[in-house]
Amino acid sequence: MRIGSYQLDNNVILAPMAGITDRPFRQLCCRLGAGMAVSEMLSSNPKVWASGKSKLRMEHGDEVGIRSVQIAGSDPDEMAFAAQMNAQSGAQIIDINMGCPAKKVNKKLAGSALLKEPLQVEQIVKSVVNSVDIPVTLKIRTGWCENTRNGVEIAKIAEANGIQALAVHGRTRNDFYKGNAEYDTIKAIKNAVSIPIIANGDITSAEKAEQVLDYTNADAVMIGRAAQGRPWIFREITHYLKTGEHLAPPTMAETRAILLAHVQELHNFYGEFMGTRIARKHVSWYLQTHDQGKQFRSIFNAIEQPQEQLAALNVFFDKLT
Repeated sequence: MRIGSYQLDNNVILAPMAGITDRPFRQLCCRLGAGMAVSEMLSSNPKVWASGKSKLRMEHGDEVGIRSVQIAGSDPDEMAFAAQMNAQSGAQIIDINMGCPAKKVNKKLAGSALLKEPLQVEQIVKSVVNSVDIPVTLKIRTGWCENTRNGVEIAKIAEANGIQALAVHGRTRNDFYKGNAEYDTIKAIKNAVSIPIIANGDITSAEKAEQVLDYTNADAVMIGRAAQGRPWIFREITHYLKTGEHLAPPTMAETRAILLAHVQELHNFYGEFMGTRIARKHVSWYLQTHDQGKQFRSIFNAIEQPQEQLAALNVFFDKLT
């Protein structure tokens, strides 16, 4: 799997997810086998870049792996400027968001709302591609709704205007995350263009990854929600695709080490106040398969101090073992 001049270690990629794929989570997934990790989306509106959240999202230096940064917006000039600024800050690939289904994004004609406007898609893609000398990729859904599933048309526009890889979530915008992803459109897109295609949507296991790759003939798979609380899914999938054998799940000791290190990194990255709060959702995902996890989460979510969070997690795992 190549994107421009960049050779990925494998073809299993972490999907961009707002509020989730921050730097600590991206780095963790790369260490646990992701071939690439795409950042949470950054607004192309310069007026919001001074916020603390945006400043953290615009730091791209000194990261493990290929630094792919996703930008979102609807104005071609703003998108181009955002691409330039992030390239200067260390981004190695710029990814354009045309897949987000959130109402607050769509009402600004950004995210998946752009799929209703192919001419606007073309203008944005041209503007961004021509503004930087690094590869530009695109993430879309199959269309706005079932009656306007125009993924093939958008893919052809993307290829004709310099997009170097295309990720496709197998749902329309109106589907949000309901029902099951469909892969017929992804297969049709792969047959219609020659750029690398990345299949996304409901890939929750090694077997499912293999099935989707075989069915769509896509070049890679992209993992989103299935990585929440399970960042080792990347090494599980890559091992299975290479050998046809299942990798043993992490031991309790390894799960403990991964979770504690992740929480510590969140504290370091965000600071005491935000770090402890952001850690709560990640801990909830890690422990959702443990019977004792539900009761512990209510206790954990009341903790305000970083060291107390780490101490509580150590006590929890001591009781499990």
